[in-house]
Amino acid sequence: MSDTGNDTVLTEQRGRVLLITLNRPEAMNAINTDLAQGLLAAIARLDSDDGLTAGVLTGAGRGFCAGMDLKAFATTGPPVGLGDFFENGAQKPLIAAIEGFALAGGLEMALSCDLLVAADNVKLGIPEVGVGLFAAGGAVFRLPSRVPYAVAMEMALTADPITAEQAHAYGLVSRLAEKGQAVEVAMELAERIARNAPLSVAASKTIIKATRGMTEAEAWEYQKPLMAKVFTSDDAKEGPRAFAEKRAPSWTGR
Repeated sequence: MSDTGNDTVLTEQRGRVLLITLNRPEAMNAINTDLAQGLLAAIARLDSDDGLTAGVLTGAGRGFCAGMDLKAFATTGPPVGLGDFFENGAQKPLIAAIEGFALAGGLEMALSCDLLVAADNVKLGIPEVGVGLFAAGGAVFRLPSRVPYAVAMEMALTADPITAEQAHAYGLVSRLAEKGQAVEVAMELAERIARNAPLSVAASKTIIKATRGMTEAEAWEYQKPLMAKVFTSDDAKEGPRAFAEKRAPSWTGR
């Protein structure tokens, strides 16, 4: 059921994982303001709930997301709040579980996640140049660091998609799944992450993303406040205690 304030985005807690579902299947989960606001509410829940470690983002129906709702764009402009997610994503690990297609803003939504799981029938692309726009949600500068330069350039200039298999070979997709199994595979990955300490995985994600392009000296300095927070947490005491007692740790995210 939805607790995001509207039915365009549904959430379901499974253990320490939050499953977030874009729910406009009749519109191929195209992004309008309602969906953007629902997504932001779901991400706020993920990041603020100490009982959650990771999230999985997927789409209802036959595809992940077809991008911005162009009919709505033509009358009211870009979806309000969409840029916030594209720019900031989530603080906690977020996995995109992709079936069918992730196109335009849909691929940019997936690129705002930390890991991508895609079914073997998936098409990934940024066709914005074909409708008089460009991929302004981050794809034109994120893709060159996730796939070879020539592949990113061709995707941006031709509007042609690549397959899930190609994306996996390039390293853009973390794991492939059989058709219809993307959520299941993504949940398995999220549950594996959720076996670890929440503050530790969130800090590890933050450091990996933030220190790209930094010198080692800058990276050492950047991680100091995160180290202070994690290494003095309740979970930092619980982990060694559980290890010594030969039991599974009981994480609190504090």
